[in-house]
Amino acid sequence: METVRGLVDAARRVQTEWAARSPEERAEVLLRLRRIVADRADSIAWVIQSDTAKIGAEALFEVGVACDYLRYLAHMAPRFLASRKAKTGWISHRRASVRYEPYGVIAAITPWNFPFAISMSTVNTALAAGNAVVLKPSEHSPATGKLVGELLAEATELPDLVKVAMGDGQTGAALVTAGVDKIAFTGSTATGTKIMAAAADSLTPLVLELGGKDAMIVCADADVQRAARGAVWGAMYGCGQVCMSIERAYVAAEIYEEFVEAVVAEARQVRSADGPDAQIGSMIGAFQREKVERQLDDARSSGARVLLGGRAVDGPGHRFEPTIVVDVDHDMAIMREETFGPVLPIMPVEDDEQAIRLANQSEYGLDASVWSRDSERANRIAERLEVGTVVVNDHLINYMMADLPFGGTRGSGFGRVHGREGLREFTRPKAIVEDRIALGREPYWFDGTGSGEESISALLDFRHGRRLRQKMAGGWRLIRNAVR
Repeated sequence: METVRGLVDAARRVQTEWAARSPEERAEVLLRLRRIVADRADSIAWVIQSDTAKIGAEALFEVGVACDYLRYLAHMAPRFLASRKAKTGWISHRRASVRYEPYGVIAAITPWNFPFAISMSTVNTALAAGNAVVLKPSEHSPATGKLVGELLAEATELPDLVKVAMGDGQTGAALVTAGVDKIAFTGSTATGTKIMAAAADSLTPLVLELGGKDAMIVCADADVQRAARGAVWGAMYGCGQVCMSIERAYVAAEIYEEFVEAVVAEARQVRSADGPDAQIGSMIGAFQREKVERQLDDARSSGARVLLGGRAVDGPGHRFEPTIVVDVDHDMAIMREETFGPVLPIMPVEDDEQAIRLANQSEYGLDASVWSRDSERANRIAERLEVGTVVVNDHLINYMMADLPFGGTRGSGFGRVHGREGLREFTRPKAIVEDRIALGREPYWFDGTGSGEESISALLDFRHGRRLRQKMAGGWRLIRNAVR
């Protein structure tokens, strides 16, 4: 069995060959991969379901997101990776450009909640930029991680370009210190903090896409029924195990009662079942269900009321009832800590100002949503929310938009995935300066006659009008004195 460092070394040996291909050639490989994935969508979805207990629609959604992102990368990466001309300022006899070069070997450490979509996104972005990858999938979704490696080996025809390191947190810790050139981690804030500390010793750069506690702000002029439907979907989709699930709602006091009533009615219709008619499936394991139960117990003990749900579902798996909680405040863990379950706590606010203040009162800063019929009002609020993305009158959908950068602030991490920003996270920009006109001696070199102060002074005058402004200022002083 190969050691983790052995996997990194194997990937490094083939990375040079891969990087030597043009972005267009690499794009052709990504399109081949897209065709393979699309043709095998049903069998891939079955593997995802076997690992995660997702319902079929969610598993197929992961496959669809992966295919769409591959299409985007293949079409846009050559443009985003092309070198660009740079302005040279007063060094006008020189020519400058910026080139985007791959790091080398990327460590991709990915989670269990979207084991196919996130792994495919991270790995293929790194490949598009010319890197090799060692993928460490979650120990809770090993079959999906193994499948990603197999699909990449088939499409690239380079078995060592994407190596898969199977194992638990110890394997991930070994990968972080195995000599990789950059780390891309998606997972909890606690684990991201440990990875960042370990990477500090070698100054290995990172992209961290961490937890969230997404806020939903419902203004007094919102379409209440639409907002209620969106709230239930945004909080319950994927059994709430989505980093940008709606995990707290701040609702204008004028419509609070109406909104709560509508949310309860909508959530009552969500089917958590073990069968083809289910709308949400099982949680990943007992540990996640117990976390939800602890937060609910803490909230109840502090005066919160559970209007719907609040209990585990009997039967196979680790299912949990869709749950609506009211009479909450920020002293409760359920309003501060990431929940990752099908739970929506709702809190009334007096005005937009209070909603903004409470939404920003969090260690996280991933996504948020604003619900209002007034576009200008919604955008004013959006500008003041300290998060990576704000969606108006919807939630979650930004991750489906491949051209949008995705990532957060504060405890939600740093760096971006997706879009041109995400692609360039996997490149080092290199500046190149060349001759436009070759001179025997540069005017700013030592010439043996002085410090060059006169030349610099003349250049300031020529480019920035320094002496002219000094003369004009002196003229205005003469005029003012004469008037006095």
